[in-house]
Amino acid sequence: MALKATVFKVEVQVSDMERGHYQTYNLTLARHPSETDERLMVRLLAFTLNADAALCFTKGLSTDDEPDLWRKSLSDEIESWIELGQLDEKRLRRACGLAKQVIVYLYAEKSANVWWSQQQDMVRRFSNLRIAMLAVVGDTRLESLAQRNMSLHATVQDNQVWLSDDQRTVTIDVQEWFP
Repeated sequence: MALKATVFKVEVQVSDMERGHYQTYNLTLARHPSETDERLMVRLLAFTLNADAALCFTKGLSTDDEPDLWRKSLSDEIESWIELGQLDEKRLRRACGLAKQVIVYLYAEKSANVWWSQQQDMVRRFSNLRIAMLAVVGDTRLESLAQRNMSLHATVQDNQVWLSDDQRTVTIDVQEWFP
């Protein structure tokens, strides 16, 4: 019997000082059985960094031909293709060919450094690609915020995100690696 996805309900108030974007979003996230709480929260973090009414979570891990999030135009063109983790060259090339903008968020710092040392020459040919490392500052882990029902506040300013619930705050540095 196949395991089913776990559903998470999230209300997140986004205050993005960088873009002047202030909005509350009510989201439903499905955590694939093989997905960790950390990765689920990184998906939510990627949403807050790019928050927009047209930004959508996709089937993600369940399908190979969709990113973790995307924003499409009214004519169904892919405006933003947002991925998490370390992509291979073929997937990067495909994403950059399909979307106006591709953003890759890395979050496992040790393995991300190894991946970057192997891929940095290859990625230079993509003018529509952005790569950022999400590094948690301090001892409070991002997955500590994961609850089936969440009410969160996200403040984005000066390449940092403060993500908090009523009890904890997690600070995440957003380090631009490329371009």
